[in-house]
Amino acid sequence: MDGGILDVVRECNNFSRDELASHSDDPGKCYAFRINGYDAVLGYITHNIVAKIQWSHIWTIDHPRRTVTLATPAAATADMRSRALDDTLQATKTLGTISLLNSWRNETFPVYGPGGEVLLEIERCASALFGIVTYGVQLIAYVSDERGPQLWIGKRSEKKQTYPGMLDSTAAGGLGTGKLPIEALIAEAQEEASIPEDVIRTRVKPMTPLTYFHIRGNKAGGESGLFQPEAEYTYALELDPDMAPKPGDSEVECFELYTVEQVLQALKRRLFKPNSAIAVVEFLIHLRILTEDNEPSYREILAHLYSKFEFPTLIQPSI
Repeated sequence: MDGGILDVVRECNNFSRDELASHSDDPGKCYAFRINGYDAVLGYITHNIVAKIQWSHIWTIDHPRRTVTLATPAAATADMRSRALDDTLQATKTLGTISLLNSWRNETFPVYGPGGEVLLEIERCASALFGIVTYGVQLIAYVSDERGPQLWIGKRSEKKQTYPGMLDSTAAGGLGTGKLPIEALIAEAQEEASIPEDVIRTRVKPMTPLTYFHIRGNKAGGESGLFQPEAEYTYALELDPDMAPKPGDSEVECFELYTVEQVLQALKRRLFKPNSAIAVVEFLIHLRILTEDNEPSYREILAHLYSKFEFPTLIQPSI
């Protein structure tokens, strides 16, 4: 498949209320996830997932209004809500009705309320089941010479359950509960690319955070058609020519230097993992390689990189 940069970012930010008919599962057929005591939709749960989860008495399922509400007392703590949700997920995992729960990591993501408070924590692999906003970090390392910037691109292991063999950013990962973005970035850069902590702390430059709404496809692992709004803290890191990333774990097969032209061709051929693709596009914008002067769809590209969520979130785009 080929196409322009706009098509690339659309493939990642592929939720659109104007195109609901193109999706097998859409909010018209889905349930809004809510928590008692808060007037906010926190995510979307597809109707087929609602049918498969082992709901307990602590949940209120309103089929006519298509809402799923965690009916803990309004004064409940985040820990109480987290335990109630975890009990439900564990019971569902035991049933074996949802394959995504087989990837249980014992790592949690936070779910934020309207005031930026943590309402509860959810097992990472279950976040897409509830369609809540998740957070992550992405790093693009590069070198520069007379030919211009060249990007260190990772290739995912063929044994990965998600997006096997696809191209990736230099390092990336989810932002678990209680972690600062820079801490997560340092950990991922060390684990995946063997980049020392001091190099990250002294040289890394933050780019504009990405916000996009992705509908999971078959390559994501587990059930497809799930809603996955995400916010990514993105960073650029210029390395010395004699310093090269090296795979630090089995998740990365290798790293290769790509020229800008090679990166553009790989993007258009859909060789990148979707959210890594838009991190690379953000990098090209950051270095002013991609501008309004040389890209006719520049403004529309920006709209797809920095979407506004209807859910409570720590990041709302200013662009």
